[in-house]
Amino acid sequence: MASRPTVQSLAKDLGVSRQTISNAINRPEVVAPDTLERVLKHIHESGYVPSRAARQLKEDRSRQIAIRLLPTFDGINGHILDQFIHDLAEILRTRGYRLSVFSAKDTKDEIKQYETMYAAREIDGVILAATVPNDPRIDSLLKLKAPFVTFGRPWSSSHDPEPSSFSWVDVDGAAGTEAVVRHLASKGHSKIAYISWPISSGVGRDRYLGWMNGMQSLGLETDGLLRECTDSAEEGAKQAKTLVQEGATAIVCASDSLAMGALAVTDNELTVVGFDDTPVARALGMNSVAQPIHEVAEKTVETLFARLGGDETPHRILLTPEPMFRNELTHN
Repeated sequence: MASRPTVQSLAKDLGVSRQTISNAINRPEVVAPDTLERVLKHIHESGYVPSRAARQLKEDRSRQIAIRLLPTFDGINGHILDQFIHDLAEILRTRGYRLSVFSAKDTKDEIKQYETMYAAREIDGVILAATVPNDPRIDSLLKLKAPFVTFGRPWSSSHDPEPSSFSWVDVDGAAGTEAVVRHLASKGHSKIAYISWPISSGVGRDRYLGWMNGMQSLGLETDGLLRECTDSAEEGAKQAKTLVQEGATAIVCASDSLAMGALAVTDNELTVVGFDDTPVARALGMNSVAQPIHEVAEKTVETLFARLGGDETPHRILLTPEPMFRNELTHN
């Protein structure tokens, strides 16, 4: 009968030091990624099971990172956060951590749960998603001194990004919609309309500003070409009908939901572009803007682990999305 694997036998198998094995188990953030992946793979294959309780007591860490599962208001666009959570869980697993996903009835309850979990040492850090102007969760975590990173910028009351004392990772929505406008203009479009989320939201304003900046920089008129509404296919269809009457030749939308509605009433006579490049958009061959969600998850984990390792420097990472054109019309 084969003997049970030990830290010493694992180190001998891999040709590394016992300290490297110990660090991979207890302090994965200090181990080179390639080495960490190799060590964790061998640990898994060997069947070695370190005592989680003993490890927690020794290092004073739970090796759990918390994130709230946000309510899904739209089954289409909710895919972005679903993918983000899935990628986080996979990336954290390779570093010897687990993602603790929980639900809350509202923001107040979410904050209370963070406070309870962190005080009880059930979690080592937090990842916040979907930041909003004057987000109360951020102030709460700063006061709690809990390590955290946000997926989303710290929007101010004016709905513009503001300087922050914490780390965040986000996608440049304005860059995405502006790139779409420039592409459509290069295809001969000049009456490029925009169906926006409420501009009172940080993300909604960000994507709207990209459209507006693109139109203005190209000297194109915007009068009568902006519609603001809630996020649904029904609203997209309703607003698109009025834009067709305004003579729009292309419609840019703040989401794939809005774009689906617009496509339903334009009979493929206009170029319609959504945002988020959801599986539905890809399956239907829709034009959209793809967010680099896996890279967002990677950068979020890297930044959080730097914070767990004692780096208190605020890191601000803004990633660029990519327009995906699959079905467009040239306008002469």
